[in-house]
Amino acid sequence: MPYLLISTQIRLEAGPTMVGDEHSDPHLMSILGATKRSTLGNNFSEYYVNDAPRLVLDKLERLGYRVVSMTGVGQTLVWCLHRE
Repeated sequence: MPYLLISTQIRLEAGPTMVGDEHSDPHLMSILGATKRSTLGNNFSEYYVNDAPRLVLDKLERLGYRVVSMTGVGQTLVWCLHRE
């Protein structure tokens, strides 16, 4: 899985950080220390870590991921990463 999206709410830039969806690589999620959560009313799960996005980006860089793009969507910050 070479592409990865991570995101956080602007008011939560110190964490938690969403690092994957229910189809994400379980091994990568384990390395990041992520736990799977399902929010009431959603029919899908997401992986979260309590770390700030900067710490998550540092971990992913050590694993070979590079930021391709970053944007703000409403009150959400989103980073797209790719691994060769």
